[in-house]
Amino acid sequence: MAVLQMRRVSICALKKDRKEILEKLQAMGVMEMSQILEEETDFQKMDTQGARNTFEKKAVLADSALDILQEYVPEKKSLLSSLEGKKLIDKEDYDQIAAQKEELINAASRITGWQKEMAECRANIQKLENQIEALTPWMSLDVPVSFDGTKSVKALIGTISSVMSLEEIYSLLAQYAPEAEEVDVTILSAERDATYVVVLCLREKAELVENALRQGGFAKPSQIVDEIPQAEKENLQNQIKSLEKQIQVCQEHIIEYADKREDLKLISDYFRARAEKYEVLGEIPQSYRTFVISGYIPEKAVNAVKKTMEEAYDLVFDVEEVKEDEDAPVLLSNNAFSESVEGVLGSYGLPKKGEVDPTFIMSFFYVFFFGLMLSDAAYGLVMFLGCFIVLKKFPRMEQGMHKAIKMFMYCGLSTLAWGVLFGGYFGDAIDVVARTFFHVDVPSTGLIKAAWFVPMNDPMRLLMYSMLFGLIHLFMGLGMKGYMLLKDKKYMDFFCDVIIWYVFLIGLILMLLPSTIFASISQIPAGTFPPAVSMIGKVMAIAGVLGLLLMSGRAKKNVALRLALGAYDIYNVTGWLSDVLSYSRLLALGLATGVIASVINQMGSMAGDGIFGAIVFILVFIVGHTLNMAINILGAYVHTNRLQFVEFFGKFYEGGGKPFNPFKLNTKYVDVKEETYL
Repeated sequence: MAVLQMRRVSICALKKDRKEILEKLQAMGVMEMSQILEEETDFQKMDTQGARNTFEKKAVLADSALDILQEYVPEKKSLLSSLEGKKLIDKEDYDQIAAQKEELINAASRITGWQKEMAECRANIQKLENQIEALTPWMSLDVPVSFDGTKSVKALIGTISSVMSLEEIYSLLAQYAPEAEEVDVTILSAERDATYVVVLCLREKAELVENALRQGGFAKPSQIVDEIPQAEKENLQNQIKSLEKQIQVCQEHIIEYADKREDLKLISDYFRARAEKYEVLGEIPQSYRTFVISGYIPEKAVNAVKKTMEEAYDLVFDVEEVKEDEDAPVLLSNNAFSESVEGVLGSYGLPKKGEVDPTFIMSFFYVFFFGLMLSDAAYGLVMFLGCFIVLKKFPRMEQGMHKAIKMFMYCGLSTLAWGVLFGGYFGDAIDVVARTFFHVDVPSTGLIKAAWFVPMNDPMRLLMYSMLFGLIHLFMGLGMKGYMLLKDKKYMDFFCDVIIWYVFLIGLILMLLPSTIFASISQIPAGTFPPAVSMIGKVMAIAGVLGLLLMSGRAKKNVALRLALGAYDIYNVTGWLSDVLSYSRLLALGLATGVIASVINQMGSMAGDGIFGAIVFILVFIVGHTLNMAINILGAYVHTNRLQFVEFFGKFYEGGGKPFNPFKLNTKYVDVKEETYL
């Protein structure tokens, strides 16, 4: 349960060592850059935008080449390949491949060039296919579409914008060009909205005939070619074959570069790292001979970094405390169990300055409540084994994913424990199978008795324990607030805002214990608690009310306003009541898992005990319990988060801290093996 202390570190070194120092800091990955440039100094910032753009373009070029290779030579990956994480390589191998950067970038350029050439070929093929489609209606024409006729005969080749028969065309000509008697019309083809025709007439009557045809929507072809349509189609098809062959050649060239895939991944990361280095370089104050780097390093890594840098370079390494007005980044440090829920805390917000890290306390409650909500031993065992196998099989998975899966593994163990306590093993599957297929006389307590009790048989008991666990959780949140106040030496606030609330709330609880309402809900006989319990509760409650009334508004000098604020604070006890009732979801989700599982088992057993019944039961069992486990894991996850975010954090925690973002090799494909400093 710790937020690592940060130190502000400033490094002043010779400009000739700038490149090596930056690369060394980037390889260490323990320093978040935060430059300070004082006014009126000789230090200036250099413009590195051009170099950054160049490196970023090369990284993008390598990524594009990898995408093209994946398209034509796909890597064989398993369904769980996304969990494998980045490949770990030695620094020597990284440097060796980086030395070939220009050759590899040229290879990436050739790959993308072939892809561009194929795209152009495909566009041309599409264009040629459109031309062939436009020629299709003219296939029966034995002269070029551009044919104009002979010396004395005019050939009018075109389309009429509707479907017309030969008789209708001749009627059109007779109506609008009665003088043109020597006319021959041939219909080549007809479509839904066009008729393709060849009209022959005397050349001196051509204008008259064409005007008559235009009355029916006649138009010259949009595509005029000097070849017979059939010959033109063959020419176009030959061009398409040539382009397809060109595409095939380009594909073969791309496939030949499949063995460059891993090198291209590494060189992409190399240029991405160079771009990030030049981004930092553009923020560094520099003079003619020196430069200054400033930023944050976790305290526990400062000495190691200082020793490494001073042994290798001539520089000044200055370490100082973080100032009060500085907003230092936040880096958490927890044990192997608690760090698994750091992602849950991060989704709410990291601790801001002055706050403690609640991860350690939260982790126990998180796993505890999750298991109670799911509460089936078989489901828990499946969760645990599944997550355990994934963690062992994929040790290189991304850190956030690793923590999340480890969290669910621990939640699986908690679910297994609660399932044993409540006697849930795929619901009542064992009893149903024994009764249906083996005709065993199952006792009312089941073949495997619950180590504690069965919630479906005694739901009120589970409700009382849920409320109790909720009170412990809420009181722990209030205790965390007290710890933070004591840590900041705010002793009066600790007494007024924590101790008085404890006295008030415990007094109310003690007053409730001997009441008939509590006896009816908890099934504890009335009179179990002596009258002194109620009397002590009343004294504590009254003392708490008076304390809150007088001290909640202690910052105000106006007596009336002070009392009003105190009364309002007392009213907040209703919020405590609603918070405690929120923990009834522990009962609701726990019962939901068991009830749905029992219904699935009963549905599966409805087909009887024969072979058919066994097949039906197995199918219903697998599908039903898979869905039930999935939806209840999701429900347990969501509602456990809510209990932490709303009820627990609401008592003491605000969050809003800035995560630690060190200058490091932010690679996409590989991790470079370096000496670790954290």
